[in-house]
Amino acid sequence: MGERVLRMTSREVQDVLRRYGFVLVSQKGSHQKWRSLTRGLQVIVPHHQSKPLPLGTMLSIMKGAEIPESEYRG
Repeated sequence: MGERVLRMTSREVQDVLRRYGFVLVSQKGSHQKWRSLTRGLQVIVPHHQSKPLPLGTMLSIMKGAEIPESEYRG
């Protein structure tokens, strides 16, 4: 059966994005724009302290950034 999706905070998502070559390019309010120039991808990450991101939001970020499922499935 499928593995569970790990709940992550915005800080944990940012750490994963950094490992895959994304850099923070701007922030407006509580939303941060992360971009990978080498891969031509961009994602927006809401930054809400230490609260876990909603599951759909986190999955959308990970898929938009083309992060392998092994990073967020446990």
